[in-house]
Amino acid sequence: MNLDDFKRFNTIDRNGMLAAIKGLPDQLIDAYGQGDRNKLPKNKEFNSIIIAGMGGSAIGADILIAYASSELKVPVMVLRDYQLPGWAEGKKSLVICSSHSGNTEETNSIFSQAVERNCTVIIITTGGKLLSAAIEKGITTWQFDYTGQPRAAVGWSFGLLLRLFSRLSLISDKEKEISDAVSSMKNLMEQIDVEVPTVKNSAKRLAGQLIDQYISIFSAEHMSPVARRWKTQINELAKAWGQFEYLPEADHNTLAGVINPADLLPKIFTVFLRSDHFFPRNIKRMDVTFTEFMVAGLCTDQIDFSAPEPLTEIWTAILFGDYVAYYLAMMYEIDPTPVDAIESLKEQME
Repeated sequence: MNLDDFKRFNTIDRNGMLAAIKGLPDQLIDAYGQGDRNKLPKNKEFNSIIIAGMGGSAIGADILIAYASSELKVPVMVLRDYQLPGWAEGKKSLVICSSHSGNTEETNSIFSQAVERNCTVIIITTGGKLLSAAIEKGITTWQFDYTGQPRAAVGWSFGLLLRLFSRLSLISDKEKEISDAVSSMKNLMEQIDVEVPTVKNSAKRLAGQLIDQYISIFSAEHMSPVARRWKTQINELAKAWGQFEYLPEADHNTLAGVINPADLLPKIFTVFLRSDHFFPRNIKRMDVTFTEFMVAGLCTDQIDFSAPEPLTEIWTAILFGDYVAYYLAMMYEIDPTPVDAIESLKEQME
């Protein structure tokens, strides 16, 4: 499909995913603002924090931890599973249950265990079983209103968490950083939106490179969850195979896997998400690994998202990746919103 024939997009994107992507900057700043108005739990002293969630509800937690790790004085983990670890018990264990729909079975399982173990619990949701149970038990509730797909609500899942952590004095206030990130996102959107022709649109050009390829996204440090986000958007929007890798870990295993199967390697496309804020050794690793992949015959590209502040890098990279995944869906001529395979699995799990 010709990506400059953007008037055809509406015939493919029947559920309005493009509008959701365009709304991401405002969503982010709205979420941070709403966080000022929500109630906090009585207890505000913690020795451990768990953020339980899946998919689009968990990625916001990944981004938060990667971004704020240098400030955090309390260990924080993202839990994508059914069972709470044994050490999570009592009021000094904060368990944040984040479920867009409120019906995510893994997150509801963690919620029940956290309440039973007398943890301090906060929920972030739009409704569902989780909201009903929290209200019934008098649990601190951060409810937001968003009717789209969970993956399109990443601004909510991150923005609310970021404000929660700052209000709990776990990190400093990030209002200026959010404002700067949103401004940069809007500037980027002017350069990569659908009306911008491919010859001037780097997101369209990258999507064109990724068509009919097995895609692997590489990054490091605060950009690592962005690599995961790119992977999941490629999966869910374009219904295409994608994976993600982190440096320096990938240099201790993945780098060796560029020999076999020889006939498959030319179909692998690796994308490196780069930042000047990385630890110097990781910058060198990324450059060397990029070169090694090219020498091995893999298709590869490197995108530099360097900005004055890491939060701006994270969110401009997320927006860029969402556009790339969207354009890839258009090239495959597949509606980016439905995820029939996931819905089918949920039905079979009932």
